[in-house]
Amino acid sequence: MTTTGTEQTRIVLDPFVSDLEGESARLRAAGPLAAVDLPGGVPVWAVTHHAEAKKLLTDPRLVKDINVWGAWQRGEIAADWPLIGLANPGRSMLTVDGADHRRMRTLVAQALTPRRVERMRDRIAKLTAGLLDDLAPAGPDGIVDLKAEFAYPLPMYVIADLMGIDEAKLPRLKELFEKFFSTQTPPAEVIATLTELAGIMAETVAAKRAEPGDDLTSALILASENGDHLTDAEIVSTLQLMVAAGHETTISLIVNAVVNLSLHPDQRALVLSGGADWSAVVEETLRYSTPTSHVLIRFATEDVPVGDRVIPAGDALIVSYGAIGRDEIAHGPSAGEFDITRVSPNRHISFGHGPHVCPGAALSRLEAAVALPALYERFPDLDLAVPAGELRNKPVVTQNDLFGLPVRLGN
Repeated sequence: MTTTGTEQTRIVLDPFVSDLEGESARLRAAGPLAAVDLPGGVPVWAVTHHAEAKKLLTDPRLVKDINVWGAWQRGEIAADWPLIGLANPGRSMLTVDGADHRRMRTLVAQALTPRRVERMRDRIAKLTAGLLDDLAPAGPDGIVDLKAEFAYPLPMYVIADLMGIDEAKLPRLKELFEKFFSTQTPPAEVIATLTELAGIMAETVAAKRAEPGDDLTSALILASENGDHLTDAEIVSTLQLMVAAGHETTISLIVNAVVNLSLHPDQRALVLSGGADWSAVVEETLRYSTPTSHVLIRFATEDVPVGDRVIPAGDALIVSYGAIGRDEIAHGPSAGEFDITRVSPNRHISFGHGPHVCPGAALSRLEAAVALPALYERFPDLDLAVPAGELRNKPVVTQNDLFGLPVRLGN
């Protein structure tokens, strides 16, 4: 949907996400910098092309401090705006820049080491095998919701293990994060949701401070005590950030890979025969149907030119990865096609770029790299149980997230 303003056409993001591909194409056509209205009528800019996104993601004039946002300063952003938890999620490495960001990110890097991530491989494989065992009784003609029964629980169990979160809290966290990301959460529930999420994370931090374990929360507490200090509030916000990003992205990555392979049986046959690596499926899925549609939010400390347009000082910028991933300038004229044999000089940036690149990218890739081949080894004939046109996105403008994924497991 578009509306005509006095200077240029604005693109109004659909809060129900009824046509994500079409909306991404319109954003890309309006780019590299598009004028956008977020749900709730909040005006922002969106970067929609690959090259310009890489530049802006490393531009020090664009910062994470919400106090730079003119609309926030003027009181135009309601405390119960459904996306406030993404725009102002508390003090963590997501919301600070410069020395503070380096301090926090260093501590996370010291805790989330490549060795710690790799140590999760056996646990991921064991969880995957158990979930596949649970699917098997449905039989070849039985229909299962692969998202609910496989793609969701796997990364949630993994992130709970990694962060040391009590598994008994996972059902409630599922409900809370659905409200956290949704544009349809009633205003009366927004603040209550944020408060309860922070409370669960605070309980986890307190428990690990009292009785440390071999988990990332304990490692963050230890690192902050041995070096640059992290307050409990900063650890709570960091924990919430990593749990939110750590499971949502991986769910969508697994779901979208299955959809893409189902719609491209020749490429599914290629990877199952060993003619292509599963890593190619993962990377092409990240580019073609990136799990994160839009990332909120950066703020201009001064006027920032982008092409023939300018982000004025005090305005907000979102990064529209759904549009960026299919940028033909970056990925060639076939950017709109799913192709696991693609050779492109430009690597996708679906996990971000620059100082704020996603610290959990390696874990998400590892989960998909373990889960997908195991899934298809067990069920090589797995296919969609409904036409692709019947799959529906959840009302989450930041995520490429389906309500469900009904499949037949096959023989």
